[in-house]
Amino acid sequence: MEEKQYLCIDLKSFYASVECVERGLDPMTTDLVVADPQRTDKTICLAVSPSLKAKGVKNRCRVFEIPKNLEYIMAPPRMQKYIDYAASIYGIYLNYIAPEDIHVYSIDEAFLDVTHYLWLYKMTARELALKIMNEIYQKIGVIATCGIGTNLYLCKIALDITAKHSPDFIGELDEKSYIKTMWNHTPITDFWRIGKGTAERLAKYGINTMKDIANAPEDILYKWFGIDAELLIDHAWGRETTTMKDIKNYKPKSNCLTSGQVLMRDYSFLEARLIVKEMLDLLCLDMVSKNLIADSFTLYVGYSNSLDIPGAKGTVQTQKRTNADSIVIPAVISLYDKIVNQNYPVRRIIISCNRVTEDKNAEQLNLFEEINTDNNRILQEVMLKIKSKYGKNAVLKGMNLCEAATTRERNEQIGGHKANG
Repeated sequence: MEEKQYLCIDLKSFYASVECVERGLDPMTTDLVVADPQRTDKTICLAVSPSLKAKGVKNRCRVFEIPKNLEYIMAPPRMQKYIDYAASIYGIYLNYIAPEDIHVYSIDEAFLDVTHYLWLYKMTARELALKIMNEIYQKIGVIATCGIGTNLYLCKIALDITAKHSPDFIGELDEKSYIKTMWNHTPITDFWRIGKGTAERLAKYGINTMKDIANAPEDILYKWFGIDAELLIDHAWGRETTTMKDIKNYKPKSNCLTSGQVLMRDYSFLEARLIVKEMLDLLCLDMVSKNLIADSFTLYVGYSNSLDIPGAKGTVQTQKRTNADSIVIPAVISLYDKIVNQNYPVRRIIISCNRVTEDKNAEQLNLFEEINTDNNRILQEVMLKIKSKYGKNAVLKGMNLCEAATTRERNEQIGGHKANG
Protein backbone atom coordinates (compact mmCIF):
# COMPACT_ATOMS: atom_id res chain seq x y z
CA MET A 1 0.00 0.00 0.00
CA GLU A 2 1.35 3.41 -0.98
CA GLU A 3 2.43 5.53 1.98
CA LYS A 4 0.52 8.79 2.21
CA GLN A 5 2.30 12.14 2.11
CA TYR A 6 0.57 15.25 3.42
CA LEU A 7 1.62 18.88 3.67
CA CYS A 8 0.21 21.35 6.18
CA ILE A 9 1.13 24.87 5.06
CA ASP A 10 0.78 27.85 7.38
CA LEU A 11 1.26 31.50 6.44
CA LYS A 12 3.58 33.00 9.04
CA SER A 13 1.89 35.75 11.12
CA PHE A 14 -0.44 36.15 8.16
CA TYR A 15 -2.33 39.37 8.90
CA ALA A 16 0.83 41.12 10.12
CA SER A 17 2.78 39.86 7.11
CA VAL A 18 0.16 41.21 4.71
CA GLU A 19 0.29 44.62 6.38
CA CYS A 20 4.09 44.64 6.10
CA VAL A 21 3.98 43.63 2.42
CA GLU A 22 1.44 46.38 1.73
CA ARG A 23 3.87 48.90 3.26
CA GLY A 24 6.92 47.53 1.45
CA LEU A 25 8.42 46.31 4.75
CA ASP A 26 10.10 43.02 5.66
CA PRO A 27 7.66 40.94 7.78
CA MET A 28 10.57 39.25 9.56
CA THR A 29 12.22 42.46 10.81
CA THR A 30 9.33 44.92 11.16
CA ASP A 31 7.69 45.43 14.56
CA LEU A 32 3.98 45.53 13.73
CA VAL A 33 0.69 44.50 15.32
CA VAL A 34 -2.72 44.27 13.70
CA ALA A 35 -5.23 45.91 16.04
CA ASP A 36 -7.94 48.53 15.83
CA PRO A 37 -6.57 51.82 17.26
CA GLN A 38 -10.13 53.13 17.63
CA ARG A 39 -10.86 50.56 20.31
CA THR A 40 -9.50 50.55 23.87
CA ASP A 41 -6.07 49.19 24.79
CA LYS A 42 -7.89 46.05 25.96
CA THR A 43 -8.54 45.10 22.35
CA ILE A 44 -6.89 41.89 21.16
CA CYS A 45 -4.07 42.05 18.62
CA LEU A 46 -5.20 39.92 15.68
CA ALA A 47 -1.59 39.31 14.67
CA VAL A 48 1.92 40.10 15.88
CA SER A 49 4.89 40.20 13.51
CA PRO A 50 7.68 37.60 13.96
CA SER A 51 10.17 40.24 15.13
CA LEU A 52 7.85 41.35 17.95
CA LYS A 53 7.28 37.72 18.91
CA ALA A 54 11.05 37.33 19.15
CA LYS A 55 10.99 40.19 21.68
CA GLY A 56 8.53 38.32 23.89
CA VAL A 57 5.24 39.75 22.66
CA LYS A 58 2.70 36.93 22.61
CA ASN A 59 0.38 36.34 19.69
CA ARG A 60 -3.25 37.35 20.32
CA CYS A 61 -2.20 39.49 23.28
CA ARG A 62 -4.06 42.65 24.27
CA VAL A 63 -2.57 46.00 23.30
CA PHE A 64 -1.88 47.04 26.91
CA GLU A 65 0.21 43.88 27.38
CA ILE A 66 2.82 45.04 24.85
CA PRO A 67 5.82 46.47 26.76
CA LYS A 68 5.71 50.27 26.74
CA ASN A 69 9.38 50.54 25.77
CA LEU A 70 8.77 48.89 22.39
CA GLU A 71 8.04 50.99 19.34
CA TYR A 72 5.82 49.37 16.76
CA ILE A 73 3.38 50.03 13.95
CA MET A 74 -0.30 49.49 14.75
CA ALA A 75 -2.14 48.49 11.59
CA PRO A 76 -5.95 48.59 11.57
CA PRO A 77 -7.49 45.27 10.47
CA ARG A 78 -8.42 44.97 6.80
CA MET A 79 -10.23 41.63 6.60
CA GLN A 80 -11.16 41.87 2.92
CA LYS A 81 -7.50 42.48 2.09
CA TYR A 82 -6.50 39.30 3.98
CA ILE A 83 -9.20 37.30 2.20
CA ASP A 84 -7.93 38.56 -1.16
CA TYR A 85 -4.35 37.55 -0.28
CA ALA A 86 -5.53 34.12 0.93
CA ALA A 87 -7.44 33.61 -2.34
CA SER A 88 -4.30 34.42 -4.34
CA ILE A 89 -2.30 31.91 -2.29
CA TYR A 90 -4.98 29.27 -2.79
CA GLY A 91 -4.55 29.92 -6.50
CA ILE A 92 -0.87 28.99 -6.12
CA TYR A 93 -1.85 25.70 -4.46
CA LEU A 94 -4.08 25.00 -7.47
CA ASN A 95 -1.07 25.36 -9.75
CA TYR A 96 0.22 22.13 -8.22
CA ILE A 97 -2.65 20.29 -6.51
CA ALA A 98 -6.27 19.58 -7.53
CA PRO A 99 -8.99 21.10 -5.29
CA GLU A 100 -10.17 17.64 -4.13
CA ASP A 101 -6.74 17.16 -2.54
CA ILE A 102 -6.77 20.50 -0.68
CA HIS A 103 -8.53 21.21 2.60
CA VAL A 104 -8.52 24.85 3.73
CA TYR A 105 -8.32 24.58 7.51
CA SER A 106 -8.37 28.34 8.15
CA ILE A 107 -7.63 31.56 6.27
CA ASP A 108 -3.89 31.04 6.80
CA GLU A 109 -3.56 27.24 6.93
CA ALA A 110 -4.28 24.40 4.49
CA PHE A 111 -3.75 20.65 4.23
CA LEU A 112 -2.56 19.20 0.91
CA ASP A 113 -2.54 15.50 0.00
CA VAL A 114 0.48 15.29 -2.31
CA THR A 115 0.72 11.49 -2.39
CA HIS A 116 -0.09 11.10 -6.08
CA TYR A 117 1.73 14.24 -7.24
CA LEU A 118 5.28 13.38 -6.18
CA TRP A 119 5.85 10.96 -9.07
CA LEU A 120 4.34 13.48 -11.47
CA TYR A 121 6.74 16.25 -10.45
CA LYS A 122 9.57 13.80 -9.73
CA MET A 123 10.06 15.44 -6.35
CA THR A 124 10.14 14.47 -2.71
CA ALA A 125 7.47 15.92 -0.45
CA ARG A 126 10.05 18.32 0.97
CA GLU A 127 11.11 19.52 -2.49
CA LEU A 128 7.49 20.12 -3.52
CA ALA A 129 6.80 21.96 -0.26
CA LEU A 130 9.80 24.23 -0.83
CA LYS A 131 8.70 24.95 -4.39
CA ILE A 132 5.21 25.98 -3.27
CA MET A 133 6.55 28.01 -0.34
CA ASN A 134 9.06 29.83 -2.56
CA GLU A 135 6.35 30.68 -5.10
CA ILE A 136 4.17 32.10 -2.32
CA TYR A 137 7.05 34.29 -1.17
CA GLN A 138 8.09 35.39 -4.68
CA LYS A 139 4.57 36.25 -5.87
CA ILE A 140 2.85 37.31 -2.64
CA GLY A 141 5.68 38.31 -0.31
CA VAL A 142 4.41 36.20 2.60
CA ILE A 143 6.62 33.60 4.28
CA ALA A 144 5.10 30.14 4.73
CA THR A 145 5.98 27.29 7.06
CA CYS A 146 5.18 23.65 6.38
CA GLY A 147 4.72 20.34 8.15
CA ILE A 148 5.13 17.06 6.26
CA GLY A 149 3.66 13.83 7.57
CA THR A 150 2.48 10.38 6.62
CA ASN A 151 -0.98 11.26 7.96
CA LEU A 152 -2.94 14.44 8.61
CA TYR A 153 -2.14 14.49 12.33
CA LEU A 154 1.60 14.08 11.87
CA CYS A 155 1.89 16.86 9.30
CA LYS A 156 0.00 19.17 11.67
CA ILE A 157 2.34 18.31 14.57
CA ALA A 158 5.37 18.72 12.30
CA LEU A 159 4.09 22.19 11.44
CA ASP A 160 3.16 23.28 14.97
CA ILE A 161 6.18 21.95 16.86
CA THR A 162 9.16 21.23 14.59
CA ALA A 163 8.86 23.53 11.54
CA LYS A 164 9.37 26.74 13.52
CA HIS A 165 12.81 25.52 14.64
CA SER A 166 13.95 24.43 11.17
CA PRO A 167 16.19 26.68 9.00
CA ASP A 168 13.92 26.14 5.98
CA PHE A 169 10.69 26.36 8.04
CA ILE A 170 9.82 22.74 7.24
CA GLY A 171 9.23 19.94 9.74
CA GLU A 172 8.79 16.28 8.82
CA LEU A 173 7.43 13.32 10.80
CA ASP A 174 6.38 9.72 10.34
CA GLU A 175 5.19 7.38 13.10
CA LYS A 176 8.71 6.20 13.99
CA SER A 177 10.28 9.66 14.15
CA TYR A 178 7.23 10.94 16.04
CA ILE A 179 7.71 8.35 18.78
CA LYS A 180 11.45 9.03 18.87
CA THR A 181 11.31 12.85 18.97
CA MET A 182 7.83 13.80 20.24
CA TRP A 183 7.01 11.28 22.96
CA ASN A 184 8.75 13.25 25.69
CA HIS A 185 8.00 16.72 24.33
CA THR A 186 6.51 19.20 26.77
CA PRO A 187 4.29 21.04 27.30
CA ILE A 188 1.68 18.57 26.14
CA THR A 189 -0.57 21.49 25.16
CA ASP A 190 1.68 22.00 22.11
CA PHE A 191 -0.08 19.01 20.60
CA TRP A 192 -3.13 19.52 18.42
CA ARG A 193 -6.46 19.09 20.26
CA ILE A 194 -4.92 18.97 23.75
CA GLY A 195 -6.04 22.13 25.48
CA LYS A 196 -5.37 23.41 28.95
CA GLY A 197 -8.37 21.62 30.45
CA THR A 198 -7.41 18.23 29.01
CA ALA A 199 -3.79 18.72 30.08
CA GLU A 200 -4.87 19.51 33.65
CA ARG A 201 -7.05 16.41 33.80
CA LEU A 202 -4.19 14.26 32.51
CA ALA A 203 -1.74 15.82 34.97
CA LYS A 204 -3.95 14.80 37.90
CA TYR A 205 -3.16 11.20 37.00
CA GLY A 206 0.56 11.81 36.45
CA ILE A 207 0.28 11.94 32.65
CA ASN A 208 2.36 14.79 31.21
CA THR A 209 3.65 13.52 27.85
CA MET A 210 2.44 11.58 24.82
CA LYS A 211 4.58 8.68 26.00
CA ASP A 212 2.64 8.66 29.26
CA ILE A 213 -0.64 8.46 27.33
CA ALA A 214 0.68 5.65 25.13
CA ASN A 215 1.76 3.64 28.17
CA ALA A 216 -1.38 4.25 30.23
CA PRO A 217 -3.96 1.42 30.47
CA GLU A 218 -6.52 2.01 27.75
CA ASP A 219 -9.49 0.98 29.92
CA ILE A 220 -8.53 3.67 32.43
CA LEU A 221 -8.29 6.33 29.70
CA TYR A 222 -11.73 5.36 28.39
CA LYS A 223 -13.08 5.58 31.94
CA TRP A 224 -11.65 9.09 32.32
CA PHE A 225 -12.35 10.51 28.85
CA GLY A 226 -15.02 8.32 27.28
CA ILE A 227 -14.97 8.11 23.48
CA ASP A 228 -12.40 10.94 23.35
CA ALA A 229 -9.83 8.49 24.72
CA GLU A 230 -9.72 6.78 21.30
CA LEU A 231 -8.35 9.96 19.71
CA LEU A 232 -5.89 10.53 22.56
CA ILE A 233 -4.52 7.00 22.22
CA ASP A 234 -4.23 7.13 18.43
CA HIS A 235 -2.48 10.49 18.53
CA ALA A 236 -0.14 9.33 21.29
CA TRP A 237 1.13 6.71 18.82
CA GLY A 238 1.13 9.13 15.88
CA ARG A 239 -1.84 7.44 14.23
CA GLU A 240 -4.66 9.14 12.32
CA THR A 241 -7.28 7.26 10.32
CA THR A 242 -9.00 10.27 8.74
CA THR A 243 -7.93 10.95 5.15
CA MET A 244 -8.49 13.84 2.75
CA LYS A 245 -11.25 11.81 1.08
CA ASP A 246 -13.01 11.43 4.44
CA ILE A 247 -12.93 15.21 4.96
CA LYS A 248 -14.33 15.88 1.49
CA ASN A 249 -17.12 13.31 1.93
CA TYR A 250 -18.10 14.37 5.45
CA LYS A 251 -21.66 15.55 5.93
CA PRO A 252 -22.84 16.63 9.40
CA LYS A 253 -25.83 14.81 10.90
CA SER A 254 -27.39 18.11 11.91
CA ASN A 255 -26.93 21.70 10.82
CA CYS A 256 -27.19 25.03 12.55
CA LEU A 257 -26.56 28.70 11.85
CA THR A 258 -25.05 30.81 14.61
CA SER A 259 -24.52 34.52 15.10
CA GLY A 260 -22.72 36.12 18.04
CA GLN A 261 -21.68 39.55 19.24
CA VAL A 262 -19.43 40.81 21.98
CA LEU A 263 -20.72 44.32 22.60
CA MET A 264 -18.30 47.22 22.88
CA ARG A 265 -19.85 48.32 26.18
CA ASP A 266 -22.41 47.15 28.68
CA TYR A 267 -25.92 47.36 27.21
CA SER A 268 -29.15 47.84 29.13
CA PHE A 269 -31.95 45.28 28.91
CA LEU A 270 -33.80 47.29 26.24
CA GLU A 271 -30.66 48.11 24.24
CA ALA A 272 -29.66 44.44 24.16
CA ARG A 273 -33.22 43.53 23.18
CA LEU A 274 -32.76 45.75 20.11
CA ILE A 275 -29.50 43.96 19.23
CA VAL A 276 -31.26 40.59 19.45
CA LYS A 277 -33.88 41.86 16.98
CA GLU A 278 -31.17 43.06 14.59
CA MET A 279 -29.32 39.76 14.77
CA LEU A 280 -32.50 37.76 14.16
CA ASP A 281 -33.36 39.94 11.18
CA LEU A 282 -29.98 39.20 9.60
CA LEU A 283 -30.14 35.49 10.46
CA CYS A 284 -33.52 35.19 8.78
CA LEU A 285 -32.19 36.92 5.66
CA ASP A 286 -29.21 34.57 5.72
CA MET A 287 -31.52 31.56 5.81
CA VAL A 288 -33.60 32.95 2.93
CA SER A 289 -30.47 33.52 0.84
CA LYS A 290 -29.37 29.92 1.45
CA ASN A 291 -32.89 28.49 1.07
CA LEU A 292 -32.85 27.13 4.63
CA ILE A 293 -35.49 26.86 7.34
CA ALA A 294 -35.48 25.95 11.04
CA ASP A 295 -37.95 25.34 13.85
CA SER A 296 -35.71 25.70 16.92
CA PHE A 297 -33.81 28.78 18.09
CA THR A 298 -31.40 29.05 21.02
CA LEU A 299 -30.53 32.34 22.70
CA TYR A 300 -27.60 32.95 25.04
CA VAL A 301 -27.15 36.30 26.78
CA GLY A 302 -23.97 36.94 28.77
CA TYR A 303 -24.00 39.64 31.39
CA SER A 304 -21.37 42.30 32.08
CA ASN A 305 -17.80 41.19 32.74
CA SER A 306 -18.05 42.99 36.08
CA LEU A 307 -20.71 40.52 37.23
CA ASP A 308 -19.53 37.08 38.26
CA ILE A 309 -22.81 35.38 37.35
CA PRO A 310 -23.83 32.89 34.66
CA GLY A 311 -25.61 34.16 31.57
CA ALA A 312 -29.17 33.42 30.51
CA LYS A 313 -29.86 30.63 28.03
CA GLY A 314 -33.01 29.20 26.51
CA THR A 315 -34.51 27.57 23.43
CA VAL A 316 -37.82 28.23 21.72
CA GLN A 317 -39.58 26.23 19.01
CA THR A 318 -41.85 27.51 16.27
CA GLN A 319 -44.89 25.54 15.11
CA LYS A 320 -43.25 24.82 11.77
CA ARG A 321 -39.89 25.23 10.10
CA THR A 322 -39.53 28.75 8.77
CA ASN A 323 -37.17 31.57 7.85
CA ALA A 324 -39.79 34.31 8.12
CA ASP A 325 -38.66 37.15 10.37
CA SER A 326 -42.33 37.85 11.14
CA ILE A 327 -42.44 34.48 12.96
CA VAL A 328 -38.89 34.06 14.27
CA ILE A 329 -38.34 37.53 15.79
CA PRO A 330 -41.48 37.56 18.00
CA ALA A 331 -40.78 34.01 19.18
CA VAL A 332 -37.18 34.69 20.23
CA ILE A 333 -37.93 38.13 21.68
CA SER A 334 -40.61 36.51 23.85
CA LEU A 335 -37.92 34.09 25.04
CA TYR A 336 -35.55 37.01 25.69
CA ASP A 337 -38.15 38.78 27.83
CA LYS A 338 -38.68 35.59 29.80
CA ILE A 339 -35.11 34.52 30.58
CA VAL A 340 -33.04 37.74 30.74
CA ASN A 341 -32.77 39.67 34.01
CA GLN A 342 -33.74 43.29 33.34
CA ASN A 343 -31.46 44.54 36.15
CA TYR A 344 -28.22 43.15 34.70
CA PRO A 345 -26.24 44.87 31.93
CA VAL A 346 -25.54 42.71 28.86
CA ARG A 347 -22.19 42.20 27.12
CA ARG A 348 -22.51 39.08 24.91
CA ILE A 349 -25.29 37.66 22.72
CA ILE A 350 -25.32 34.39 20.78
CA ILE A 351 -28.23 33.11 18.69
CA SER A 352 -28.39 29.69 17.03
CA CYS A 353 -30.87 28.39 14.47
CA ASN A 354 -31.11 24.65 15.18
CA ARG A 355 -32.19 21.68 13.06
CA VAL A 356 -31.66 23.68 9.90
CA THR A 357 -32.87 21.98 6.71
CA GLU A 358 -33.33 22.88 3.07
CA ASP A 359 -36.60 24.63 2.25
CA LYS A 360 -38.34 22.28 -0.17
CA ASN A 361 -41.71 24.01 0.16
CA ALA A 362 -43.15 20.77 1.51
CA GLU A 363 -44.17 21.77 5.02
CA GLN A 364 -47.30 20.11 6.36
CA LEU A 365 -50.02 22.75 6.60
CA ASN A 366 -51.95 23.27 9.80
CA LEU A 367 -55.68 22.66 9.14
CA PHE A 368 -56.56 25.44 11.57
CA GLU A 369 -54.17 27.97 10.05
CA GLU A 370 -55.28 30.51 7.48
CA ILE A 371 -53.38 30.13 4.21
CA ASN A 372 -51.95 33.44 2.99
CA THR A 373 -49.55 34.44 0.23
CA ASP A 374 -46.08 34.67 1.73
CA ASN A 375 -45.62 38.42 1.32
CA ASN A 376 -42.99 38.30 4.05
CA ARG A 377 -40.81 35.97 1.96
CA ILE A 378 -41.21 38.18 -1.11
CA LEU A 379 -40.12 41.22 0.90
CA GLN A 380 -37.07 39.39 2.27
CA GLU A 381 -36.01 38.30 -1.22
CA VAL A 382 -36.35 41.84 -2.56
CA MET A 383 -34.20 43.15 0.30
CA LEU A 384 -31.53 40.54 -0.46
CA LYS A 385 -31.43 41.54 -4.14
CA ILE A 386 -31.03 45.22 -3.29
CA LYS A 387 -28.31 44.50 -0.72
CA SER A 388 -26.50 42.23 -3.15
CA LYS A 389 -26.45 44.92 -5.83
CA TYR A 390 -25.94 48.10 -3.81
CA GLY A 391 -24.36 46.95 -0.52
CA LYS A 392 -25.57 45.62 2.81
CA ASN A 393 -26.48 49.08 4.10
CA ALA A 394 -28.53 49.97 1.01
CA VAL A 395 -31.71 48.91 2.84
CA LEU A 396 -32.08 49.47 6.57
CA LYS A 397 -34.95 49.23 9.02
CA GLY A 398 -35.88 51.87 11.53
CA MET A 399 -34.35 49.89 14.39
CA ASN A 400 -30.97 49.96 12.59
CA LEU A 401 -30.92 53.75 12.98
CA CYS A 402 -31.27 53.69 16.77
CA GLU A 403 -28.29 54.93 18.77
CA ALA A 404 -27.53 51.51 20.30
CA ALA A 405 -27.91 49.59 17.01
CA THR A 406 -24.89 47.80 15.56
CA THR A 407 -26.07 46.44 12.19
CA ARG A 408 -24.81 49.36 10.08
CA GLU A 409 -21.33 49.08 11.56
CA ARG A 410 -21.28 45.27 11.41
CA ASN A 411 -22.36 45.34 7.77
CA GLU A 412 -19.00 46.97 7.06
CA GLN A 413 -17.09 44.28 8.94
CA ILE A 414 -15.91 40.73 8.26
CA GLY A 415 -15.66 38.45 11.26
CA GLY A 416 -16.33 41.34 13.61
CA HIS A 417 -13.43 43.40 12.26
CA LYS A 418 -13.20 46.16 9.67
CA ALA A 419 -13.27 44.89 6.12
CA ASN A 420 -11.17 47.70 4.68
CA GLY A 421 -9.40 49.36 7.59
